[in-house]
Amino acid sequence: FVVPTVASSVDLVVHLGLGADGVRRVNEIVAVPGRVEADVIEVEPIFVREGADLRRTGGVPARVERYERVGIDVHQLLAADEVAR
Repeated sequence: FVVPTVASSVDLVVHLGLGADGVRRVNEIVAVPGRVEADVIEVEPIFVREGADLRRTGGVPARVERYERVGIDVHQLLAADEVAR
């Protein structure tokens, strides 16, 4: 009961890491589609760290309509990241 409930109530997870220099950095950002298999919550990477860079993977957050309801165009934001590269 608990694992599926958590999976369905979380949209994004931002994983921070502490570098050897004492600075916190984003290591990855993953979407949580809400699917659970054998008590393991499925995630879809959106950004992952590669060396000093945070690289876009092509993943898209699940439940995009939740963002749209509050005026956030996820596809436009992620496309802007691609243009900035």
